[in-house]
Amino acid sequence: MHRSAPRLSCILACAAVPVMLVAAGCSSDSGDAKESGAASSPSTKKAEPTVEPAKFDTLPDACTSVAKKTIEDLVPKAKTKGGTPGKSSDTASRGSCAWNGLDDNGVKGSQYRWLDIGFTRFESDQSLGSGAKRATDEYTKQVAKAQATEGAEKPAAKPVAGLGEQATAVTYGLSKSKEDFEYATVLARTGNVLVSVTYNGAGFAGAKTPSAADILADSQKAAKEAVAAVGADDTEKSADAPSPKTSPKASDKASPKTSPKSSTKTTAKTTAKASRKA
Repeated sequence: MHRSAPRLSCILACAAVPVMLVAAGCSSDSGDAKESGAASSPSTKKAEPTVEPAKFDTLPDACTSVAKKTIEDLVPKAKTKGGTPGKSSDTASRGSCAWNGLDDNGVKGSQYRWLDIGFTRFESDQSLGSGAKRATDEYTKQVAKAQATEGAEKPAAKPVAGLGEQATAVTYGLSKSKEDFEYATVLARTGNVLVSVTYNGAGFAGAKTPSAADILADSQKAAKEAVAAVGADDTEKSADAPSPKTSPKASDKASPKTSPKSSTKTTAKTTAKASRKA
């Protein structure tokens, strides 16, 4: 009896060992899961600031951006009254149109005029910046490019007030084909769109060269119309949008109807009173 007690204790102790190992194993797995979970959790990143959305989604038709009367005044005897559109693989981002004409006055000489209108639209891009910023950068480049025109005589640049959000006019003289030309390039930015207007003229066969002041004034006139055309389609669409209609149910509720029973009772009462008086 005394010998069997130690053997029983030993058997119970051995039986308990796997239970302890299993418990230890579960405890170890739980710890590993927590560590792996902590390691796999994504690190918190700072959100990048979003760029300002582009103001304009479309461009106007360059050939109709300026009034027909303006074209007649600036380019008399234009070869193509409707203008010649420039080639563009993406008309939503770039478009242009040009007119040229020679007003022949016989022995008094002839006047030549050339007008070009262009639009460039920039989208907002997270990596490149907002459309307005990109248009501003291109505006600065084009102003510098106009001033650096090869062969330009006395180039001058000055800001133009009341034309888009920023505008500059670049004027210069240029001799070509043995004739003296006066040039004016107006660059204006409105929102995310860059508008460029280039206008030049010359006198042929003894006619006087147009004055720099006249060329500048005419170019600014065309530029104002071109800038105003940007976003004009969106404004017209908003104005043409149908006004909200009143719901039939709402109108029915607003105008109370006379109940048939009520009108019948009123008529009966009126008839009774009339018969009593009679």
